[in-house]
Amino acid sequence: MRRGPASRRAERRAAAGGGLTATARRIIRLNYGFQLLFNLLWWMPVFYAYQKAAGLSDTEIFGIQSIYYVAFCLFEIPTGLIADRIGTRNCLRAGAVVMTAANLAPVFAASYTGFLIHFLAIAAGRSLTSGAASAYLYDGLRAEKCDAHYLRAEGTARALGLAAKVVCWPLVGPLMAVAHSTPYVLSAASAAGSVACAVALPRLAGPDGGRERAADRSDGGRRGGAFLRDAGTALRCVVTSPWLAMVMVQGVAVFTLSRICQVNLFQPILLDHGIAEASHGGVLAAMTVAEAVASARPQWLSRRLSPVAWVSLLSLALAGTLAAMTLGGPWVVVALLCLFAAATGFAYPIQRKLVNDAVPAHAPRATLLSVESIVDRAVCALAAVAAGAYLAAGHLDALLWHSALVTVALLGVFQLLLRTGVVRKSRYGPSRAAEAAEAAQTTGERRATAGGGRPAPP
Repeated sequence: MRRGPASRRAERRAAAGGGLTATARRIIRLNYGFQLLFNLLWWMPVFYAYQKAAGLSDTEIFGIQSIYYVAFCLFEIPTGLIADRIGTRNCLRAGAVVMTAANLAPVFAASYTGFLIHFLAIAAGRSLTSGAASAYLYDGLRAEKCDAHYLRAEGTARALGLAAKVVCWPLVGPLMAVAHSTPYVLSAASAAGSVACAVALPRLAGPDGGRERAADRSDGGRRGGAFLRDAGTALRCVVTSPWLAMVMVQGVAVFTLSRICQVNLFQPILLDHGIAEASHGGVLAAMTVAEAVASARPQWLSRRLSPVAWVSLLSLALAGTLAAMTLGGPWVVVALLCLFAAATGFAYPIQRKLVNDAVPAHAPRATLLSVESIVDRAVCALAAVAAGAYLAAGHLDALLWHSALVTVALLGVFQLLLRTGVVRKSRYGPSRAAEAAEAAQTTGERRATAGGGRPAPP
């Protein structure tokens, strides 16, 4: 019999949020708000021109950027340990407060010192939340027996943040005409909103909640021995779990290729194909939309392949689009950049879930996620140096081809180790019940689509 509209709506609602407890819904919604507001940096499109107007030279501007990346890597080590000692929720609160203060620094001190303090504080704030945010979401949903919703929640949070940038960034120019410091004031206001979201996050239940309650006591878990024990535990997890180490290494290709292309090579590629600077903003907006849509719907990918296989395929897609950019014209390059962004959007939440699933129970999750972040950024720093050398020599096409070939070679080694049994999949990961729930959720969405409707957003 043909189903009526009411039946289809009920089916879509079940597919979107079926099985979520009230606490799980609260965690997911507050995580959306936190990720959107914390990462909404209004000054991003204009910070270079803003610093030039403040009297900084190119050497000073890029010198501050170099210090920022080094500081980020250094801060990742203690902040991951701090998150596992004081609790991820408390760490998110601290990071949001630091980010709010960081965005106000250029308003009161538009000088080299002020901008240096600004970026050092941003590195501290972002490192406090980089592992803690994902760890809190994963542990919170697991404590509520809602593991199957983690992938969609992680992807949608990223998509909402990207969509907010598409909407807000075009307004920066007109707002600066009204008040020059507006981008930094609005960034501080957004970060303050993320503080409110972090304060409203519920205390975790279960073993992780017990750890968080212990951290709230007078000693606060601040003894040096406790930090050293967590650091030793994290290192032992990586050494004794080849699967965890290999999953982290596999993610390096996605992070490095996406970062280098979308930040360092974006404008050189467009200029090399005769695309004027006036069009760069529109191309970047189109890329951001493509990445946001893909990030919001990683469950669109077929379940016939494992998440590990999908990350490998998406990494190959990133490498292939980079190589293809050397062959096409301007419109082809724009289309390939959007395809590159979409592949990045699909890959990020899947890779994040893979790493979280590979972390052993009761291990210092935030510390291990910080280790992954350090590895990603260290490789990215080396790749940026190499990219600069290629560009200085005028060998952009060679850089794109060599990046693709290196990626293919590394993924080939990874698959060889996996298929020969040298590295076996970890026994850790989501329970069978969680996997069954995730499969049921995906099946429900497909049935809703077949019934004439679209899956409702979470």
